[in-house]
Amino acid sequence: MAVLRREENRELERARERVRVKVGDQRGQRLNTRIVDMEPAQRPRERLRSRGPESLSEAELLAVLLRTGRPGRSAIAEAQELLAQAGGLEGVARMSARELERRPGIGQAKAAAVCAALELGKRVARVEVPGVQLLERPETAAKYLVARLRGCRREVFGFVSLDTRHRFINDHHLWEGTRNHVSVDPAEVFRAALLDDAAGVILFHNHPSGEKRASVDDLQLTRRLVRGGRAVGIEVLDHLIIAGPDWMSLRADHPEVFQSD
Repeated sequence: MAVLRREENRELERARERVRVKVGDQRGQRLNTRIVDMEPAQRPRERLRSRGPESLSEAELLAVLLRTGRPGRSAIAEAQELLAQAGGLEGVARMSARELERRPGIGQAKAAAVCAALELGKRVARVEVPGVQLLERPETAAKYLVARLRGCRREVFGFVSLDTRHRFINDHHLWEGTRNHVSVDPAEVFRAALLDDAAGVILFHNHPSGEKRASVDDLQLTRRLVRGGRAVGIEVLDHLIIAGPDWMSLRADHPEVFQSD
């Protein structure tokens, strides 16, 4: 009985393997099928029109921009490979037009289309914070800043100026440094904030490495700016560190930095 059971299990596993191979082959065939040869209802552009862009995967949205693939490879397969090698959409957003152009099958026109679409997305995200938008919660400010700093490959520092009711006035991208260091002049921060007639500011900088923990330098800089703000009557409400899609609030994680000496 034990021998028979083992043989049945082997046969069952062989059957499963045949199914997996068949499904894999079919999936590969679908990826490499030219978009023009797909059923109309399955083509990304037609699905975008009928169901909206949110119904498409990231690879399908990229395929709409690429339009065509290489011989033997569909635009969807090219898009999936690009996403995989870049580490996802965030990685693609960090690529320059020249980097995209160097990829097989992506020339100047396709690289320009992808870069232009990503840049439009960033600009839309920036205008989504109108002058009456309240930024009294770090989550709201972080959402705006994650979109604003997406794709930055160097460390940048700036601040968002707010009125007495914590409403958005302006944002300032003041300094850009090397990949892991930027020098900040506190006097320039508060000069710009005073010109905005700001009552408070939210400081921000990014970590291109993706590490969202605050460094000793980050904490020391924040403490200096908190003191400087008190001297000129401008409250430093928070300091947000943006690390790709993630972020952290220094006020939440290091409240002692914002306390009076």
